[in-house]
Amino acid sequence: MDYEYLFNKQRELDTYIEDNLESAANRDDLFRKKILALQVEIGELANETRCFKFWSRKGPSEKSVILEEYVDGLHFILSVGLDKGLTYTSSPLTHNGIDQTDSFLELYRSIGAFYNEPVQETYVTLFQSFLQLGQQLGFNEASILKAYQQKNEVNHTRQDEGY
Repeated sequence: MDYEYLFNKQRELDTYIEDNLESAANRDDLFRKKILALQVEIGELANETRCFKFWSRKGPSEKSVILEEYVDGLHFILSVGLDKGLTYTSSPLTHNGIDQTDSFLELYRSIGAFYNEPVQETYVTLFQSFLQLGQQLGFNEASILKAYQQKNEVNHTRQDEGY
């Protein structure tokens, strides 16, 4: 995947959003707000997969809905990395042999570890946990990139419209 492209597109969106904030006070705690937003997006993704809903017989949402939620998370993972001057380059993923529920729990642990210690090592762990979940959900790099581009355009339009 072209991570440099993704970081550049996210930087453009973040700059556009942050340049339109009404005051500097709104910028002061963006990192922690983005971390919470990331956790919420991961929760929305889990909700669409329904992997933890042992009490329900209803299946997961359509794959396109799950992919859109997934790339919402990607936007925030890229953004928090940019906030801390960190990046991610490709590294091989190993099959971790855990189910989706454990993958989500691992991702939440990775988010917490990065929030507490926002350094390259914890960022790489966070990014890899996220990518492994995507792989487990059946998404390939091409589908992720296309969905990211589409959602990025939507996010720009929303900003133009005062979202």
